Formats: sequence, C-alpha cells, structure tokens
Amino acid sequence: MMEFWIQHELAILRWLHILAMVYWLGGEWGVFQTSYKVVNPRLSFEERMRHMDTAYRIDILARTGIITLLPLGLHMGYLWNVHPLGGGWLVAMWIVWAAWMGVTYAAFMTRGKPVWKTLNFIEDCTRYLLIPTLIITAITSFMGMGPFSAGEGEGWYAAKVLTYGLALIIGVILRWVMHEWQDKFRILAAGPDAAVEARLNRSIAIGRGVAYVYWILIALTCFFASVKPF
Repeated sequence: MMEFWIQHELAILRWLHILAMVYWLGGEWGVFQTSYKVVNPRLSFEERMRHMDTAYRIDILARTGIITLLPLGLHMGYLWNVHPLGGGWLVAMWIVWAAWMGVTYAAFMTRGKPVWKTLNFIEDCTRYLLIPTLIITAITSFMGMGPFSAGEGEGWYAAKVLTYGLALIIGVILRWVMHEWQDKFRILAAGPDAAVEARLNRSIAIGRGVAYVYWILIALTCFFASVKPF
C-alpha cells in the first residue's frame, strides 16, 4: 500500500483536488438554486424550512471541497517544488485540516441549536485568519519574497493562491447570508412578517450578485491550476 502511494502520490492528490473542486462548484450552484425556494413567501413556512435544510445539506459538500482544496494544493505544491513547506509542515497542515473539518461538521450537525452559533463563529474566524494570509503570501511571492516560487513557469501557483483567497472572501459573504437565514426564520416561525421578508429579499439579492463573481474566481483558480500559463 505504501509503495502504491509513493508511486502515485501526485496523481492521487490531483484526482482528489479535482473532486474537491467539483464539490465546491457544484455545491455552490445547488445552494444558489435552492435559495429561490427559501425566500419565496408564496410557499408555506414548513416548505421553506425544508428547502433551507436542503441548502445546508448541499452546502456542507461545498464547504468540504473548499477546506480540502487548501491542504491538497499545498501538498501538491511541495511535490512540484514551488514552495519549501514539506515534512513537518505537511503533517501539521493535515492535522489542522482534520480539526477544521471537525468544527465544520459539528456546526452542520448542530444547526438550529444554541451551540451552532459558537461553532459557526469559530469556523468564520478560520477564514478571517486564512484569507489575509493567502492574499499576502501570494503578493509577497510575486515580489520575490516567498514563500511560493514565482519565477518563469512558476507564477501560476501564486496566482492560484491569490484567486483562491479572493474566492474565500466571497464565500464569507455567502456564509453571512446563510447565517441571516437562520436568524430571520426564527422570527418567521412566530408568523408572517413583511419587514423580515423584505430583509431576506435584500440579502439574497446581494448573495446572488456576488455568486457570479464567485464562479469567475473559481474558474480562474481552475484555469491557473490546469493550464499553468506563466
């Protein structure tokens, strides 16, 4: 088994990277389509709640893809010799990934319960730390300061890190939209509320608008990773 892994390590990581990207892009499209039902006031409250639950069940696959892309990309980057963070760094990175996934799935399993807000806050904080780290390291790499190589034929990797970091910003905005669903539907559980419905429509309009930017950034990330244009 170990011999098989050593022989095919990069190919297996590339396969997993493709799967993670598919779950990310496909999951976001699923949530986007389901959102039309969630905010439709012509549907009963119970039916809208069922659609919201479906959106969360689809979204967890997208989140799994988003989170997993980071260690996969860094692992492959080390094998491609575009950064020096191997050995203990790789082990620590996958341990952090396991902990991060644990928090993400715990938040998914406890949605609607009091502990959900705490777990979501922790998960949000990971992005508040990760996003500037990715963007700054991508920029410093282009400036020749590392940690990623950005010489001839290597700049695509730092570009991919940059677009991935920018996409995570859009992901945070969409997370805020889904957080608001939880808060507003607690109010709607007590009965119809025109002001809450108006707020839902405004927030989902913002979410749908930035979703198009999201898909462009995801496509760019795929392009840099696949084509390696510079």
